[in-house]
Amino acid sequence: MRINLDDVKVLRELDTIRALQDTEAYEEQFQAGLKLSDDFDVSNIYAPIENILVLGTGGGSAASVNLIKSYLFDELQVPLQLNQGYTIPAFVNERTLVIVVSHSGNTEEVVSGYEAAIAKGAQVAVITAGGTVLDMARENGHAYLLVPGGMMPRIVLGYIFLPILAILTKLQLVSDKRAEVEETIALFRTWKQEYGPDSPIEQNEAKQIAVELDGLVPVVYGTLPYFDAPAWRWKNQLGENSKLMAFWNAIPSLHHDEAVGWDSPAALLKGFHFTLIRDCEDSEKTVKRVEISADILRERAGAVRVVHSRGESRLARLFSIVYLADFVSLYAALIRGVDPTPVEVINLFKQKMGQPLVTVQVK
Repeated sequence: MRINLDDVKVLRELDTIRALQDTEAYEEQFQAGLKLSDDFDVSNIYAPIENILVLGTGGGSAASVNLIKSYLFDELQVPLQLNQGYTIPAFVNERTLVIVVSHSGNTEEVVSGYEAAIAKGAQVAVITAGGTVLDMARENGHAYLLVPGGMMPRIVLGYIFLPILAILTKLQLVSDKRAEVEETIALFRTWKQEYGPDSPIEQNEAKQIAVELDGLVPVVYGTLPYFDAPAWRWKNQLGENSKLMAFWNAIPSLHHDEAVGWDSPAALLKGFHFTLIRDCEDSEKTVKRVEISADILRERAGAVRVVHSRGESRLARLFSIVYLADFVSLYAALIRGVDPTPVEVINLFKQKMGQPLVTVQVK
């Protein structure tokens, strides 16, 4: 069954937990996240901080960390690493800031890493909606920020990205970014009108991409050093929202290995849809590589789309791609008559692991 993406009534009926509505509400979510971040007390974290480890998994936590790394690539003087497993690196000590991020508060990899960080005497800040990590933060006297729960973790970037940025700003590890955050929040209002379900296909790039990739395997290419994180996020959203196998990589590094795969048999490569991300900060050589890649792939792949970031600041441009990708991933499910919210395979895995299942509230 194929759904007309301009049939807004049917789209909203299929979307049982209102992922479209939550995505349309990014402006309000980021405004609330900014206020929470302003009130985040991290005064018990002391200098000097020599390195930062962020414990987080999944579409909200890990995505926020990767976006932070891309955003602050040329400013943050302290090494920052994302940790998604059960154990933590050997370098962690009392001069390490460990930022614990778990929206549910019960992510077992994060809880395990948190326990190890406590044992190593690391300094800790916690961002959560509750659960075990909140109990641990209170018990150990660690700084913590309680954020709203009841939402899909992959659609709570405003409650995760902004508090992480606030920690770095309050510790004077990066300059104040409020103007860029406010620009981004204001632009969400514009982008919502363009990408939201009420905008028709002929005017809606998100719907156009979803139609274009329908029946194809999506591949997303970002650019180093700033726009690899949005490509990674896009791929993950296609998996979790669209229920599609998807892949990502970054230019120029992919030209040293993955690009050879473009010599796959013609019938195979015709089954792939490639999205290439462009940004105004791409170097001249990077721009040339993106253009050449697009030209080569247009002769071989099922479809190719080049998307351009939008906005003045780097932060706004990063989230312009994230926001577009989020809507694309929702439409890529809905066009097939698939509800984007349920994560049955993840729940099956959690059930077999004896973990709490993923649940969200119907609003």
